[in-house]
Amino acid sequence: MMFRILAFLLLPVICLAQVNSKVEKPTGELLSNEISPNDMKRKASYNLDEIKVRWKKAALENCPGVPCVVAPSFTCGTSTVSDVDGNSYETVAIGTQCWMKSNLRVMNYNNNDLIPDSTNSTWGTAIIGARTGYVATGVTGVYVGTFGYLYNWYAVNDSRKLCPAGWHVPTDSDWNKLVISLHSGTTVADTSSTSSLQSATAGTALKSQAINSSVGSGLGWNPGSPGTNTSGFTALPGGFRNNAGSFNNIRDNAFFWSATEIDNDGAWNRGLNGGNGNVYRSGILKTFGASVRCLRD
Repeated sequence: MMFRILAFLLLPVICLAQVNSKVEKPTGELLSNEISPNDMKRKASYNLDEIKVRWKKAALENCPGVPCVVAPSFTCGTSTVSDVDGNSYETVAIGTQCWMKSNLRVMNYNNNDLIPDSTNSTWGTAIIGARTGYVATGVTGVYVGTFGYLYNWYAVNDSRKLCPAGWHVPTDSDWNKLVISLHSGTTVADTSSTSSLQSATAGTALKSQAINSSVGSGLGWNPGSPGTNTSGFTALPGGFRNNAGSFNNIRDNAFFWSATEIDNDGAWNRGLNGGNGNVYRSGILKTFGASVRCLRD
Protein backbone atom coordinates (compact mmCIF):
# COMPACT_ATOMS: atom_id res chain seq x y z
CA MET A 1 0.00 0.00 0.00
CA MET A 2 2.80 2.40 0.95
CA PHE A 3 4.51 1.68 -2.41
CA ARG A 4 1.37 2.66 -4.34
CA ILE A 5 1.08 5.96 -2.45
CA LEU A 6 4.75 6.74 -3.07
CA ALA A 7 4.42 5.92 -6.78
CA PHE A 8 1.39 8.20 -7.08
CA LEU A 9 3.29 11.09 -5.45
CA LEU A 10 6.30 10.61 -7.70
CA LEU A 11 4.24 10.41 -10.96
CA PRO A 12 4.31 14.21 -11.72
CA VAL A 13 8.08 14.23 -11.26
CA ILE A 14 8.50 11.33 -13.65
CA CYS A 15 6.19 12.97 -16.26
CA LEU A 16 8.05 16.25 -15.97
CA ALA A 17 11.34 14.49 -16.52
CA GLN A 18 9.93 12.83 -19.62
CA VAL A 19 8.74 16.15 -21.00
CA ASN A 20 12.08 17.81 -20.30
CA SER A 21 13.87 14.98 -22.04
CA LYS A 22 11.99 15.83 -25.24
CA VAL A 23 12.74 19.56 -25.16
CA GLU A 24 15.25 20.56 -27.81
CA LYS A 25 18.62 21.68 -26.56
CA PRO A 26 19.33 25.42 -26.63
CA THR A 27 20.56 26.66 -29.98
CA GLY A 28 23.93 27.59 -28.51
CA GLU A 29 24.43 24.06 -27.12
CA LEU A 30 23.40 22.51 -30.40
CA LEU A 31 25.78 24.72 -32.32
CA SER A 32 28.70 24.10 -29.99
CA ASN A 33 28.32 20.36 -29.50
CA GLU A 34 26.76 18.86 -32.60
CA ILE A 35 27.71 20.77 -35.78
CA SER A 36 30.80 22.15 -37.43
CA PRO A 37 31.67 25.90 -37.69
CA ASN A 38 30.49 25.97 -41.33
CA ASP A 39 27.26 24.30 -40.35
CA MET A 40 26.90 26.83 -37.56
CA LYS A 41 26.74 29.64 -40.12
CA ARG A 42 24.20 27.76 -42.21
CA LYS A 43 22.17 26.96 -39.09
CA ALA A 44 22.19 30.61 -37.99
CA SER A 45 21.10 31.71 -41.45
CA TYR A 46 18.38 29.06 -41.52
CA ASN A 47 17.11 30.13 -38.10
CA LEU A 48 16.96 33.77 -39.21
CA ASP A 49 15.11 32.88 -42.41
CA GLU A 50 12.71 30.69 -40.45
CA ILE A 51 12.04 33.51 -38.00
CA LYS A 52 11.27 35.87 -40.89
CA VAL A 53 8.86 33.37 -42.46
CA ARG A 54 7.09 32.73 -39.15
CA TRP A 55 6.92 36.45 -38.39
CA LYS A 56 5.35 37.19 -41.79
CA LYS A 57 2.92 34.28 -41.44
CA ALA A 58 1.86 35.48 -38.01
CA ALA A 59 1.37 39.01 -39.31
CA LEU A 60 -0.89 37.70 -42.06
CA GLU A 61 -2.93 35.74 -39.54
CA ASN A 62 -4.17 38.78 -37.62
CA CYS A 63 -0.78 39.25 -35.96
CA PRO A 64 -1.12 36.90 -32.96
CA GLY A 65 1.84 37.35 -30.66
CA VAL A 66 3.80 39.73 -32.90
CA PRO A 67 3.48 43.42 -33.82
CA CYS A 68 1.30 43.94 -36.90
CA VAL A 69 2.66 45.69 -39.97
CA VAL A 70 0.03 48.41 -40.46
CA ALA A 71 -0.48 49.92 -43.91
CA PRO A 72 -0.17 53.72 -44.01
CA SER A 73 -3.52 55.38 -43.43
CA PHE A 74 -5.16 57.19 -46.34
CA THR A 75 -6.67 60.63 -45.86
CA CYS A 76 -8.43 62.02 -48.91
CA GLY A 77 -7.24 65.54 -49.60
CA THR A 78 -3.77 65.09 -48.10
CA SER A 79 -2.76 61.60 -49.26
CA THR A 80 -1.70 60.91 -52.83
CA VAL A 81 -2.19 57.87 -55.03
CA SER A 82 0.17 56.45 -57.67
CA ASP A 83 -0.62 54.55 -60.86
CA VAL A 84 1.23 51.50 -62.16
CA ASP A 85 3.71 53.74 -64.03
CA GLY A 86 4.61 55.62 -60.85
CA ASN A 87 2.75 58.84 -61.66
CA SER A 88 1.48 60.48 -58.48
CA TYR A 89 -1.90 62.19 -58.15
CA GLU A 90 -3.19 64.52 -55.49
CA THR A 91 -6.66 63.76 -54.14
CA VAL A 92 -9.69 65.81 -53.16
CA ALA A 93 -12.77 65.02 -51.08
CA ILE A 94 -16.02 66.29 -52.61
CA GLY A 95 -19.08 65.40 -50.58
CA THR A 96 -18.73 61.72 -49.72
CA GLN A 97 -16.53 60.98 -52.74
CA CYS A 98 -12.74 60.98 -53.11
CA TRP A 99 -11.42 62.03 -56.54
CA MET A 100 -8.05 62.44 -58.20
CA LYS A 101 -7.27 66.14 -58.72
CA SER A 102 -5.82 65.64 -62.21
CA ASN A 103 -6.48 63.55 -65.30
CA LEU A 104 -5.06 60.07 -65.69
CA ARG A 105 -1.78 59.86 -67.63
CA VAL A 106 -0.93 56.18 -67.30
CA MET A 107 0.49 54.31 -70.32
CA ASN A 108 -0.07 50.78 -68.99
CA TYR A 109 -2.92 48.74 -67.58
CA ASN A 110 -2.64 47.58 -63.98
CA ASN A 111 -0.98 44.32 -65.06
CA ASN A 112 1.70 46.37 -66.88
CA ASP A 113 0.38 45.58 -70.37
CA LEU A 114 0.93 48.57 -72.63
CA ILE A 115 -2.11 50.58 -73.75
CA PRO A 116 -1.47 51.14 -77.48
CA ASP A 117 -0.74 54.70 -78.60
CA SER A 118 -2.97 54.75 -81.64
CA THR A 119 -2.23 56.63 -84.87
CA ASN A 120 -4.68 58.52 -87.09
CA SER A 121 -5.09 55.55 -89.42
CA THR A 122 -6.17 53.15 -86.66
CA TRP A 123 -7.84 55.40 -84.08
CA GLY A 124 -11.39 55.43 -85.39
CA THR A 125 -11.53 51.73 -86.22
CA ALA A 126 -10.00 50.37 -83.02
CA ILE A 127 -12.22 48.14 -80.90
CA ILE A 128 -9.51 47.62 -78.30
CA GLY A 129 -8.17 50.05 -75.72
CA ALA A 130 -6.07 52.94 -77.00
CA ARG A 131 -4.60 56.21 -75.72
CA THR A 132 -3.21 59.34 -77.31
CA GLY A 133 -1.65 62.62 -76.35
CA TYR A 134 -3.38 65.69 -77.77
CA VAL A 135 -1.54 66.77 -80.92
CA ALA A 136 -1.71 70.45 -81.85
CA THR A 137 1.85 71.61 -82.29
CA GLY A 138 3.58 68.29 -82.80
CA VAL A 139 4.70 68.24 -79.17
CA THR A 140 2.49 65.98 -77.07
CA GLY A 141 4.61 65.72 -73.93
CA VAL A 142 3.59 69.13 -72.59
CA TYR A 143 -0.08 68.38 -73.12
CA VAL A 144 0.07 64.93 -71.54
CA GLY A 145 1.84 66.29 -68.48
CA THR A 146 -0.89 68.88 -67.96
CA PHE A 147 -4.05 67.35 -69.43
CA GLY A 148 -3.27 63.64 -69.25
CA TYR A 149 -3.91 61.15 -72.05
CA LEU A 150 -7.10 60.88 -74.06
CA TYR A 151 -8.42 57.29 -73.96
CA ASN A 152 -11.07 55.55 -75.98
CA TRP A 153 -13.84 53.80 -74.07
CA TYR A 154 -12.44 50.35 -74.79
CA ALA A 155 -9.49 51.22 -72.56
CA VAL A 156 -11.91 52.43 -69.89
CA ASN A 157 -13.78 49.14 -70.02
CA ASP A 158 -10.77 46.81 -70.23
CA SER A 159 -10.64 44.16 -67.50
CA ARG A 160 -6.96 44.95 -66.87
CA LYS A 161 -8.07 48.31 -65.40
CA LEU A 162 -6.87 51.86 -65.99
CA CYS A 163 -7.16 53.23 -62.48
CA PRO A 164 -4.91 52.18 -59.59
CA ALA A 165 -6.02 49.37 -57.30
CA GLY A 166 -8.73 50.66 -54.99
CA TRP A 167 -9.89 53.21 -57.57
CA HIS A 168 -12.19 53.05 -60.60
CA VAL A 169 -13.43 55.00 -63.58
CA PRO A 170 -16.62 56.65 -62.29
CA THR A 171 -19.96 55.33 -63.48
CA ASP A 172 -22.72 57.54 -64.82
CA SER A 173 -24.28 57.37 -61.35
CA ASP A 174 -21.01 58.48 -59.73
CA TRP A 175 -20.91 61.55 -61.98
CA ASN A 176 -24.54 62.33 -61.17
CA LYS A 177 -23.70 62.29 -57.47
CA LEU A 178 -20.80 64.70 -58.01
CA VAL A 179 -22.77 67.15 -60.12
CA ILE A 180 -25.77 67.16 -57.80
CA SER A 181 -23.55 67.82 -54.78
CA LEU A 182 -22.15 70.95 -56.46
CA HIS A 183 -25.27 72.21 -58.18
CA SER A 184 -27.07 75.36 -57.05
CA GLY A 185 -29.87 77.43 -58.48
CA THR A 186 -32.04 75.84 -61.14
CA THR A 187 -33.15 72.23 -60.92
CA VAL A 188 -30.67 69.61 -62.09
CA ALA A 189 -31.88 67.99 -65.29
CA ASP A 190 -33.40 64.55 -64.93
CA THR A 191 -30.75 62.06 -66.08
CA SER A 192 -33.36 60.27 -68.16
CA SER A 193 -34.14 63.51 -70.02
CA THR A 194 -33.19 64.01 -73.65
CA SER A 195 -31.59 67.31 -72.63
CA SER A 196 -27.83 67.04 -72.18
CA LEU A 197 -27.60 70.03 -69.81
CA GLN A 198 -27.35 68.61 -66.31
CA SER A 199 -26.38 71.75 -64.39
CA ALA A 200 -25.80 75.40 -65.30
CA THR A 201 -23.69 76.07 -62.21
CA ALA A 202 -21.69 73.01 -61.15
CA GLY A 203 -19.19 73.48 -63.99
CA THR A 204 -17.90 76.70 -62.45
CA ALA A 205 -17.11 74.87 -59.21
CA LEU A 206 -15.38 72.06 -61.13
CA LYS A 207 -13.18 74.15 -63.44
CA SER A 208 -9.64 75.18 -62.62
CA GLN A 209 -8.98 78.88 -62.17
CA ALA A 210 -6.14 78.68 -64.71
CA ILE A 211 -6.98 81.19 -67.48
CA ASN A 212 -4.83 81.78 -70.56
CA SER A 213 -3.76 85.33 -71.30
CA SER A 214 -5.06 85.02 -74.86
CA VAL A 215 -7.13 82.57 -76.91
CA GLY A 216 -5.16 79.65 -78.26
CA SER A 217 -2.18 79.95 -75.93
CA GLY A 218 -1.25 78.55 -72.55
CA LEU A 219 -2.34 75.42 -70.71
CA GLY A 220 -5.45 76.72 -68.97
CA TRP A 221 -8.92 77.79 -70.07
CA ASN A 222 -9.28 80.29 -72.89
CA PRO A 223 -10.68 83.66 -71.72
CA GLY A 224 -14.40 83.34 -71.11
CA SER A 225 -16.34 82.25 -68.07
CA PRO A 226 -13.71 81.54 -65.41
CA GLY A 227 -13.86 78.64 -63.01
CA THR A 228 -13.76 79.14 -59.26
CA ASN A 229 -12.58 75.59 -58.48
CA THR A 230 -14.40 75.77 -55.16
CA SER A 231 -14.77 71.98 -55.35
CA GLY A 232 -11.02 71.38 -55.71
CA PHE A 233 -11.67 69.16 -58.74
CA THR A 234 -9.36 71.37 -60.86
CA ALA A 235 -10.79 70.46 -64.28
CA LEU A 236 -8.62 71.54 -67.21
CA PRO A 237 -9.68 71.76 -70.89
CA GLY A 238 -7.98 68.74 -72.45
CA GLY A 239 -10.25 68.66 -75.52
CA PHE A 240 -11.09 65.42 -77.30
CA ARG A 241 -10.23 63.26 -80.28
CA ASN A 242 -13.03 62.29 -82.66
CA ASN A 243 -13.49 58.96 -84.39
CA ALA A 244 -11.80 60.30 -87.54
CA GLY A 245 -8.62 60.90 -85.55
CA SER A 246 -8.87 64.71 -85.42
CA PHE A 247 -8.08 66.65 -82.24
CA ASN A 248 -10.50 69.35 -81.10
CA ASN A 249 -11.34 71.94 -78.44
CA ILE A 250 -8.20 72.00 -76.31
CA ARG A 251 -8.31 75.02 -73.97
CA ASP A 252 -12.08 75.29 -74.55
CA ASN A 253 -13.69 72.06 -73.35
CA ALA A 254 -13.13 69.15 -71.00
CA PHE A 255 -14.67 65.73 -71.64
CA PHE A 256 -14.60 62.91 -69.09
CA TRP A 257 -15.54 59.27 -69.65
CA SER A 258 -17.92 57.35 -67.46
CA ALA A 259 -17.70 53.57 -67.19
CA THR A 260 -21.36 53.26 -68.21
CA GLU A 261 -22.18 52.32 -71.79
CA ILE A 262 -25.37 53.30 -73.61
CA ASP A 263 -25.30 50.61 -76.31
CA ASN A 264 -22.78 48.80 -78.50
CA ASP A 265 -21.56 52.06 -79.98
CA GLY A 266 -21.69 54.71 -77.27
CA ALA A 267 -21.11 55.52 -73.61
CA TRP A 268 -21.95 58.38 -71.23
CA ASN A 269 -19.57 61.23 -70.57
CA ARG A 270 -19.51 64.61 -68.83
CA GLY A 271 -18.49 67.80 -70.60
CA LEU A 272 -17.47 71.26 -69.36
CA ASN A 273 -17.47 74.43 -71.43
CA GLY A 274 -15.02 77.30 -71.02
CA GLY A 275 -17.69 79.86 -71.82
CA ASN A 276 -20.14 79.03 -69.01
CA GLY A 277 -20.73 77.01 -65.87
CA ASN A 278 -22.58 74.18 -67.57
CA VAL A 279 -22.11 70.47 -67.03
CA TYR A 280 -23.30 68.38 -69.95
CA ARG A 281 -24.27 64.72 -69.77
CA SER A 282 -24.18 63.22 -73.24
CA GLY A 283 -23.44 60.04 -75.12
CA ILE A 284 -20.42 59.84 -77.41
CA LEU A 285 -18.98 57.10 -79.57
CA LYS A 286 -16.71 54.64 -77.83
CA THR A 287 -14.03 55.39 -80.44
CA PHE A 288 -13.74 59.01 -79.24
CA GLY A 289 -10.81 60.03 -77.05
CA ALA A 290 -11.68 61.71 -73.76
CA SER A 291 -10.04 62.34 -70.39
CA VAL A 292 -10.32 59.99 -67.42
CA ARG A 293 -10.63 60.87 -63.75
CA CYS A 294 -10.44 58.12 -61.16
CA LEU A 295 -12.69 57.80 -58.12
CA ARG A 296 -11.80 55.93 -54.94
CA ASP A 297 -13.77 52.72 -54.34
